[in-house]
Amino acid sequence: MVLMVRILFACLFIGLVFSDPPPVQDYCVAVTDSETYIPCKNSSLVTIEDFMFYGLNATAEFNDAGQAIVSVNVNTFPGLRTQGVSLARADYAVGGVAVPHVHPRAAELVWVLEGTFLSGFIDSEERVFSKGTILGFYDSENAGRSTFRDTIFGCEVKEEVLGKDLGLSAEDISKVGGRKLNLCGKGEAGFSASPN
Repeated sequence: MVLMVRILFACLFIGLVFSDPPPVQDYCVAVTDSETYIPCKNSSLVTIEDFMFYGLNATAEFNDAGQAIVSVNVNTFPGLRTQGVSLARADYAVGGVAVPHVHPRAAELVWVLEGTFLSGFIDSEERVFSKGTILGFYDSENAGRSTFRDTIFGCEVKEEVLGKDLGLSAEDISKVGGRKLNLCGKGEAGFSASPN
């Protein structure tokens, strides 16, 4: 029994250690000269330069796999601290490959700017998801779907309130409102549990 409690405690501790802190303030510019923890820079010392990154316009050096990566994360761009986002520029030589990898604390989106790039992944059950299989990644186990139109105009909100909120005339609201779907009667205000 004691062993089970210790294992459970260890599993909970691992989840706490390997997760990003939630953003509880407007911004937190990282102090990059800290060796163990990345604290916030004093807000009186923050400048516009803390929120700018230079370097995505240039290609990094290619590795043996024919891949060149410019990483933009809290270590290279301190203004990203607590923002829940990072990015990378990856260039590939002809025949270059991405080294198999995982992102234990993030989802990944690949955006090809030029050329052709075959992409996919292998899940933990060794199933291959290759070109054409994957349409999108969401940072949630059930991302759902909410359309702006159905959420705003799908409920019985007074036209004068919508007009003030959206800066539209009552006539414009009536035109759009005539095409609405009444989803609020289902109690979901236009939100769908479907990941599509």
